[in-house]
Amino acid sequence: MSQVHTLQHPYEYNPKYTKRVAYFSMEYAIHQSFKTYSGGLGFLAGSHMRSAYDQKQNLFGIGILWKYGYYDQIRNGDNTMNVLFQQKYYNFLDDPNIIVPIYVNKHQIYVKAYYLKPDVFGTVPMYFLTTDIAENDHLAQTITHKLYDNNTYTRIAQSIVLGIGGAKVVEAVGGADMHHLNEGHALPLAFHLYAKYKDLEEVKKRMVFTTHTPEKAGNEEHPIHMLDTMGFFSSIPLEEVRQITQVEEDSFSHTLVALRMSKLANGVSQLHGEVSRDMWLGNPGICPILAITNAQNKRYWADRAMDKALSAGNDQDLFHRKLHLKKRLLDVVADQTGKIFDKNVITIVWARRFAEYKRADLLKRDIIRFNKLISSTKYPIQVIWAGKPYPLDANAVSVFNHLVTSTRKVRNCAVLTGYELGLSALLKKGADIWLNTPRRPREASGTSGMTAAMNGAVNFSISDGWVIEFAKHGENAFMIPATDPTLPIDQQDNEDYERMMDILEKEILPVYYDKPDKWRQIVKRSMSDVSPMFDSDRMVHEYYKKLYEA
Repeated sequence: MSQVHTLQHPYEYNPKYTKRVAYFSMEYAIHQSFKTYSGGLGFLAGSHMRSAYDQKQNLFGIGILWKYGYYDQIRNGDNTMNVLFQQKYYNFLDDPNIIVPIYVNKHQIYVKAYYLKPDVFGTVPMYFLTTDIAENDHLAQTITHKLYDNNTYTRIAQSIVLGIGGAKVVEAVGGADMHHLNEGHALPLAFHLYAKYKDLEEVKKRMVFTTHTPEKAGNEEHPIHMLDTMGFFSSIPLEEVRQITQVEEDSFSHTLVALRMSKLANGVSQLHGEVSRDMWLGNPGICPILAITNAQNKRYWADRAMDKALSAGNDQDLFHRKLHLKKRLLDVVADQTGKIFDKNVITIVWARRFAEYKRADLLKRDIIRFNKLISSTKYPIQVIWAGKPYPLDANAVSVFNHLVTSTRKVRNCAVLTGYELGLSALLKKGADIWLNTPRRPREASGTSGMTAAMNGAVNFSISDGWVIEFAKHGENAFMIPATDPTLPIDQQDNEDYERMMDILEKEILPVYYDKPDKWRQIVKRSMSDVSPMFDSDRMVHEYYKKLYEA
């Protein structure tokens, strides 16, 4: 193992944040050019890395250098969705000559780390791991090819690379006092630490865990014998694994074991903290589950001209800038779809990961009512959808394609492709309404609405996730009242749809068109209220004080 590179932060630590922390995440959304993310988990991790740098924290990131990224979203000839896996090359990563050995499926392979300097994108120091090197055979090289590979064995191998390979890289650059798992993907780290210290309490002193999944069915499980064969548990015998994890059955829950091997854990909104505590209640040996609400890095996301105008109380500059940004978004709509939208018409945007529970097509649930809505001349509207379904999720791809085909000839509806950092920012800066329609309480946090609010887009949301802590209906946002989550799904969807449409038709549209001064007040209140609570500078401070130093 090479050890020629000792991590030296290129800044003096803020004395409030001197404990040395290694942050592990399977994905990071740092810059449009750097394809190491798929969705919200990565957006959150990227903002964490930026704010930790802004606050001069003694923290560094560990991730994976995905050769093909997640995927590039492209179109078929009929404009339906297609998937491109294209090799990525990055000249901004340094090679610190760190290669560490690990075992996957009883074979020794090698993990190489590349270094991202803080001055490239304004993040803390970061290391990105790859197995795609000459020292490995072809099969081993493919482990770090695709984020969230659909092959179960490859996914397990990816966790071993991140957890054990990442732990060895941390040791190679000088070690860490605390290891932060952003979701359970890097859980093999815990077993590496146990193999090193031979004491579960020593592991707990050095590990904290953030969970993002608000239902048991969504938490990753695998057969324990498969994990053992793959090398998930480092060198620890299976019987000892069972003893320290309290897993007696064949199914191994990654989240449950992470909760048993960490000092502390957290949910990512106040509601999610409650849901998580209830969800895991009764399982012996789990750590306390706190709540640290997610946030996003304002320095990166907020339009500076709008923010400056808001601070100066200059409404003319603020709304002139908003209209300019809206026009830039509508230019992208025209370029992708051939549809010319009107900058003076209220523009509703639904854009996020195309998971089923997020209900991308809820707005079209009653097609007759939807057609009436989009045909109105009194209160005209424009609707834009965007998002990247998991490429092998046939249902999600089907919803995306149905939106494409069903709105193809509708003048004021558009579906955009390429929902990554660049398009995400443009949509938030250009939207008037940021629509969020998850089934409560399945949205652990849902941070896109934060960055929308920073850019003058008004949240219109189901009462779930972070927005409960922010929204004041009719003052800084519009909230769809909560439906009973124990009802059958169809009934939940019907109730949510009716309430959503009533608020849109009877409150939002009349205010936008008939009371423009009130609308401007809502926009300004939204922009003001989102900071500082939902700026990730607050979040990274809480992580240090509530998790790392507790």
